[in-house]
Amino acid sequence: MNPIIDGILAMEGGYSLNPKDKGGATNWGITEATARAHGYTGEMINLTRTEAFSILEEDYWIKPGFEQISTLSWPISFELCDAAVNIGPHYPCVWLQRWLNALNREERSYQDIKTDGKIGPRTLAALKYFLTLRGKQGEEVLVKALNCSQGAYYLDITEKNRQNEEFIFGWMKARVK
Repeated sequence: MNPIIDGILAMEGGYSLNPKDKGGATNWGITEATARAHGYTGEMINLTRTEAFSILEEDYWIKPGFEQISTLSWPISFELCDAAVNIGPHYPCVWLQRWLNALNREERSYQDIKTDGKIGPRTLAALKYFLTLRGKQGEEVLVKALNCSQGAYYLDITEKNRQNEEFIFGWMKARVK
């Protein structure tokens, strides 16, 4: 069991088919395209929680490296995974890297890291140094910072595509805390 994936599944709920949603038919936060990429051939309304759990864990927890981040900080790994389920893992990874660079005190705490959207040894080391230096307060600030980036992302895509006005209130209410 993975309590982070369980929490995301609870938040995502069940089946949705909103004509304004670019993702199309969605169940448990899984789009039809993602389900098909995992070999699912049934109707999206019939995708089980167990199948969704497996997909979420693989694509939005293990592959992006959030599982490794969880050994350093559950709140940060939850924030990253939750954002990834909603918008894909690339942007949350980049946000983490950008914030770690911005918070390194002009490289006095640790060297800048590449903002490539991939969680590797240098990103993990920078996060570990940051959390060692800043402790619980640093963890809280980093979660807030990630939420700021997520909110700015939602505003940006809504300004570029007015159909997202259908969703932005709900995204901000449920995803940006």
